[in-house]
Parts: sequence; C-alpha cells; structure tokens
Amino acid sequence: MVEKIITLENMSLVDFLGPDNQNIRQLAAAFPGSKIISRGNEIKIQGQTEVIARINEILSSLIEHYHQYGQITDKTVNQYLSATSEEAEGRVLAASPDVILFGAKGGVIKAKTPNQQKLVDAVMAHDLTFTLGPAGTGKTYISVALAVRALKNKEVKKIIISRPVVEAGESLGFLPGDMKEKVDPYLRPIYDALEDMIPPEKLKFYQENKIIEIAPLAYMRGRTLNNAFVLLDEAQNTTPSQLKMFLTRMGPTAKVMVNGDRSQIDLPTRQKSGLMQALDILKNVQGIGYVEMTSEDVVRHRLVKEIVEAYDKFDSEEQVRQAQPNAAPRRDDRHERRLREQGLLDETTPAEDTETNLPVNHEQAL
Repeated sequence: MVEKIITLENMSLVDFLGPDNQNIRQLAAAFPGSKIISRGNEIKIQGQTEVIARINEILSSLIEHYHQYGQITDKTVNQYLSATSEEAEGRVLAASPDVILFGAKGGVIKAKTPNQQKLVDAVMAHDLTFTLGPAGTGKTYISVALAVRALKNKEVKKIIISRPVVEAGESLGFLPGDMKEKVDPYLRPIYDALEDMIPPEKLKFYQENKIIEIAPLAYMRGRTLNNAFVLLDEAQNTTPSQLKMFLTRMGPTAKVMVNGDRSQIDLPTRQKSGLMQALDILKNVQGIGYVEMTSEDVVRHRLVKEIVEAYDKFDSEEQVRQAQPNAAPRRDDRHERRLREQGLLDETTPAEDTETNLPVNHEQAL
C-alpha cells in the first residue's frame, strides 16, 4: 500500500473540505479500496498506486478550482469524479474571454461597460496606463481585479498598490493609533476590493509575505518596482514631484496603472495636480495607454450618475461665466458685496478668510 500526503495552503479549509469534511467524505466514498484522511491542512491518501494517482489528480483539480472560484461544493466534487482527466483540466482552464477574474466566493468579475472593457484592453496592450473618470465608474475595482489576475496567472510576482494620503481638515499626527492605523482609512477601498477577490487566508498570506503591498505613496521613494503590477489610485491628489517620483520607480518588467478623477482634487487651492500636469507632459510619449471614463460608466446607485452629470454641468456653466468679462456676479458674489455694503465685511478681508464665502469650485468642497 502506497501513501501520499497533500498539504492545503492559502485557503479556507471549511470552504474547501466542506462542513464536517463532507467533500472529502464524498471523495473517499468513490474509492472504497483506499483511505482518505483529513487532519488539519493535510490530506493523507493510502491505497494502490494507480488509485492514489487518480485521487491526487482529482484533488489537484479541486484545489485549482478553489483558487479560481473560491469554493468547493458537493456538486463540484461530483463533476470532477465523473470527468476524465482531459475534461477536468478543461473545466478548470475554460473561462469566458470577457471574464477578468472569479471572486473569492465564485462570483464573476468582468467589465460592465464599453469603457471598462477599453481599460482592460489598454492594460493588456501597454505597460503604463492612465485612467480618468468620475466616482463610481469602477476604476479602482477593475484595476485591482486586473492586478490579481496577473498575479494568479504568474505574469508578475507581486502587487503594489498605493494612494496619496491627503488630509481633509484633520492632521494625521493627531489621529489615534500607529502609522498603519492612521493611513488605513485612506486605503480602505483597496482592501475592500481585494477581499472580494481573494479568500481571507490567502490574502493574509500574501500580505504577510509582501506578495501584496498596500502603502501610502511616500513609501515608494527610492524603490525600483520590478516584476510587479503597480497601481497608483487617486492620482489627482499627487503633486507634480510625487507623480514624477512614482513613474520613475517603474522597473523593466513592471505593469503600471495610474487612476484619477479630475473632479475630486483635494490638494490646496494653489497646488497643481501632478496627474493633470503629467497628462500634458506625456501626451506625445509612445507606448502609454489612456482611458477616459464618463458618467455613462457609473455602476453604483443610479443617483451617482445624475450627481456626476449635475456637477459636470455646473462646472461647464461656471467656465463659460468666468470667460465673460461683464458677466453678472454669482449668487455668492452678490451676497459678499451686500455684506461689504452693510459694513459686515471689511474691504481688505480676503474672501477665503470668511465663513460666508462659498468654495470657488466643488473640488475644494469635497
């Protein structure tokens, strides 16, 4: 009698083995002349050589199935038990061409709009891709899915995801906790996306072994990012020097994505966005992909699309108004003038120092 031990790594044992090890019991019942024993994260097989080879083949297919779809059911076990070796391998590898990834619970992740598909195509065709678009268009989610797919397909050895940490009314130094606890709220959308796509145990393994790194942009300085899928999110909030620093980290075998939203710049009023400057500087550089999302690509609540369109309309009207030298003042301008006439606002007081002044544009209000 021959014995073989298979070790299960980076997976939820409950999701793979089933409640009360029912998936392994089902597999053992199909091979009554052998023993299949599950203890902890090890599966011990005892039996004749040819039988062990077949059980090992089925278990390998089930493990591959789990890593692709995120779960194993009794129906899955039956499918692999009844399939020939070629059919089993084909079932694991077969996937619709428009599917980017299967999520942690087996859900399908794919492009939902034409521009999202353009993003997928652009990343496949270019080593550096800039993506711009309003909130809710799936920029971050699709980008993280592409990164996870590249890692699973062994196209890269690691994923590095970064965001600039821009304060919005509160100083990080006065927030409680260590540095990780201070910056994690800024990186929460990245964690949410990853948790949708990778089982918890495997995600923890990836992070502990630096296969997936999530860090503020400042941590990128001095590094060479090689053999990695690198994503810079919320790039509209980088300064020109920060974005230049990030882009020059790109190693010879890196795949880099830069995402941003020109309507949500949280930098100080007089600080130029590094993303906006980079788009001007690099527009004639060959080999860079550019994808522009619109309100038509919003996949959140239907009101998000209408909100984006309303703000776009406001911005367009404001640009037209400011271009006319004799244009009537805005409502908030008239309010400020009345305050000055009533002596409630000193003529020398800058507008930005008053509580009654409204933001110049909605970027400053966010």
